[in-house]
Amino acid sequence: MEPIYEIELTGAGMWSRVISRGKTLRLTDLTGGANVGMLLYHAPERHERYNMPDTLKGQHIFYLRAPYGIHSDMGRLFASITGDTCGWHDTVCGTSDAELVEERYGVHNFQEARNEFYRNGRECFLIELAKWGLGERDLVPNINFFSKVVADVDGNLSYMEGHSKAGDHVDLRFEMDTLVVLNTCQHPLHPSTPYDPRPVKLSVFPNATPTMEDATMTVRPENARAYRNTLDYYLLSR
Repeated sequence: MEPIYEIELTGAGMWSRVISRGKTLRLTDLTGGANVGMLLYHAPERHERYNMPDTLKGQHIFYLRAPYGIHSDMGRLFASITGDTCGWHDTVCGTSDAELVEERYGVHNFQEARNEFYRNGRECFLIELAKWGLGERDLVPNINFFSKVVADVDGNLSYMEGHSKAGDHVDLRFEMDTLVVLNTCQHPLHPSTPYDPRPVKLSVFPNATPTMEDATMTVRPENARAYRNTLDYYLLSR
């Protein structure tokens, strides 16, 4: 099926759009080693946003993968992961900031490097959020697609290099009209130098309406409940 929308983002790129329910966003790692930091907001009511604690505890997981879902802070389902060649996407490490990038990679500002300056995830999020009337107080924990982070018995986190390969992809089927805000900055725990964020392709496809027998709805009862809440919202609001 041909995508209805497609764009390639360079490493350390940023992007935001509203994607309506009934459409699937495919993220493709073009060269391997990519990271896509993502925030999600209900498009018409932006006080409703991705909730990391509810997403994890409701599904008894530490990381995202197919066929699990992405929950809002109002008990609804933003999106279902319907395709996934990686099998592990970080949910707990947040994003990079200016201090971290300077400490790890050195100073490489716009005055010296022009468009090749070193961006960080937090500033990219804030730039995109400002376009939609949102700001610092609207920042919440983000998802890091394509990145794998494991915990040892003491709770120490380690970034796993080489997890995502060129051509790996993840599909997000949107169950709500959603403002998607993302950037392609390196994961905050990425240990390597030099600064080398990787490019990603975004493709959007139409999809069929899911049923209650869909894999995301049956993997955990909390997902079916969140999806029913989502259906109620659209039944009553339109």
